[in-house]
Amino acid sequence: MAPTNQAAWIPAKKVLPFKVGDAPYTRPGAGQVVVKNSAVAINPFDWVLQYIGPALAGYINYPFIFGTDIAGEVVEVGPDVERFHVGDRVCGSAAAIAKEVNRPAEGAFQLYTVMRQNLLTPVPPNITDEQACVLGLGLGTAAYGLFHPDYLGLDMPKIPAPTKVVGKSGSPRAVIITGGASSVGSNAVQLAVAAGYQVLSTSSPRNFDYVKGLGATHVFDYKSKTLAKELLRALKGRELVGAYTIGDGSVKACTAVMKKHDPNLTRKFIAVAGAIIPAEKLTTFVGKGTYLMAMMGGMIKSTGTRMRTGVEAKFILVDGLVDPDSVVSHVYKDFLPQALEQGQFVPAPPPYVVGSGLDKIQDALHLQRKGVSGKKLVVTL
Repeated sequence: MAPTNQAAWIPAKKVLPFKVGDAPYTRPGAGQVVVKNSAVAINPFDWVLQYIGPALAGYINYPFIFGTDIAGEVVEVGPDVERFHVGDRVCGSAAAIAKEVNRPAEGAFQLYTVMRQNLLTPVPPNITDEQACVLGLGLGTAAYGLFHPDYLGLDMPKIPAPTKVVGKSGSPRAVIITGGASSVGSNAVQLAVAAGYQVLSTSSPRNFDYVKGLGATHVFDYKSKTLAKELLRALKGRELVGAYTIGDGSVKACTAVMKKHDPNLTRKFIAVAGAIIPAEKLTTFVGKGTYLMAMMGGMIKSTGTRMRTGVEAKFILVDGLVDPDSVVSHVYKDFLPQALEQGQFVPAPPPYVVGSGLDKIQDALHLQRKGVSGKKLVVTL
């Protein structure tokens, strides 16, 4: 007899609160497992989808189950699954929202989620489910922008991390990663360090120690009026392999750096993970239109900037995430299990538990809309 499942459904293509109700228990297919979720984390993307889902992901058929970040226990294993067994503690990235998946059974905001084995990693005993569930979307977005050949195309992370790695020029290799205390930034900093790069990052001063603790060599105030100059000073004698930007103003600062740093030691490429989205922009009809136009305008503007400055800024659009051979899959399969166990990689940012139960997911989304810094909102189940 199948377990009884429940989910926090998004009922229709409107701004509606999630509705907790019955959901089918779906058995795993080939290469899949079913995870009984004990903790799920909230991403800004979750509430953005709630407000403008039809515009961003028009292929979705409602009612639907959103959510990406999970941790829990494997309760059923499908054919061709070799990495996991019933009873294993795991965490990973649910794939419901991927265009090639597009099915509620693979959404995180429910008690039982169908997960793909290539987007899961074992959770070692020293890490709680609340800590483990924060990886998901932040990790995937970070890995995709850093390692996919369409973006920065950096070397993959290794265990242990390479030391004294130099580029073709013989100089140490460095990458700029702005927004180091954010969910995506926390993962990007650690992944880049594990791949052997020196990381120059930004955050608010209160998060300097946190970002340095993740492995950043230098951390600068993201609001500094002299940010570009400070970054240039720190880059002296280093080969800049590109930048990964999160947050307003960071593309401009990195472009300024790339124009002035030694051209023989500079790759003029910026992977753009996006800006912080003001909640009020998405709560009105006019605001939604303005936001979407700004997104498209940003992409068009980046092309103009490249022609003018020689610096290419490219928005990260995660595609082919579920491919077992994707860079994200390789991070989950070849790097994370050992890195988490050895403490070379830590789930970050730290969790802030909003409450327990599917009915708390909407509360957590409201909190997320107000803005969160240096932590990740989590709901236990």
